[in-house]
Order: sequence, then C-alpha cells, then structure tokens
Amino acid sequence: MKSLSLPLLAAAALTLSGGALAKAPACAKAGDAAIASLFEQWNASLATQNPAKVADRYWPDAVLLATVSNTPRTDRASIQAYFVDFLRKHPQGKIDSRTIKINCNMAVDMGTYTFTLQDKDGHAQQVAARYTYVYENRGGSWKILHHHSSAMPEPVASAKP
Repeated sequence: MKSLSLPLLAAAALTLSGGALAKAPACAKAGDAAIASLFEQWNASLATQNPAKVADRYWPDAVLLATVSNTPRTDRASIQAYFVDFLRKHPQGKIDSRTIKINCNMAVDMGTYTFTLQDKDGHAQQVAARYTYVYENRGGSWKILHHHSSAMPEPVASAKP
C-alpha cells in the first residue's frame, strides 16, 4: 500500500472542511484592568434590578453555579430565572481579593467577594463568598462563560478600623 502524499492529504482536509482552511480567531488583547472591569459591569447590571440585563452578561451556553441555588443554570432562561429571585435582595458585590489569568480569548477572574444583601425588611447583611468567572471573547465581546460562587465555609472575621 502506498502512503498518501502531503498534497493529497491537504486536498482531503480542504474537502472535509468545506473547501477552505478554517482560520483560528485572532486573540483579543486584554489586560487585568479590562478583565476586572467585567465584574464591575456585571455588578452594575445587578443594580438595574432587571434579570434580563444581568443575563445579557452571560453567553447563551454559559454555566452558572450560584451561591444560593442547588440547580446548575446551563442556558439563558435558567440564568435569568435565577436572577429574578436573587435581585429581590438588592445585591451589590465588592471584590475582596482576586487573581486574574488571561489567555487567548479567555480570561479567568477568581477570588473572594462580599455581597451586601437586603432581607425582606430592608436590613442589610454581608455574605462572604468565593468566586470564579471565566470570560470568553467572541466576535470582540467579552461575556461570562462560567460563573461559580460559593459561600465561605468558615466564618470570616470582619475588619475593624
């Protein structure tokens, strides 16, 4: 049996890919400050009290593993549904510590944050949690591909001035 020649293999690859070599998307340039600002934009969307605006920060195929839900949210409808109830608490987050890692069209922002939430009587409570946001750039837009948040397993000492 004869081995296939390189030109023949290239022609087969072109045929299988629809006649043209698929170009890899260009890597979007982003620095730590740009990635950090994505959390601020997400946090600002919470302040709108509009679950659809919050869901707009996520890709349609994103996964949300939320702090106060046992249900993995794996599509826009379920992500938006989660925020209907969560927004009733008027949440606002503050980053306490973070590490950002950036790669081609993908970035991870991970660390700890504290949320201020209001109970039904309007009293504020602080909830400390760990977080991971995986952002993906598609067509020039950065959105959340994966978001995991979990309450701290141990009490967090409050800072005294």
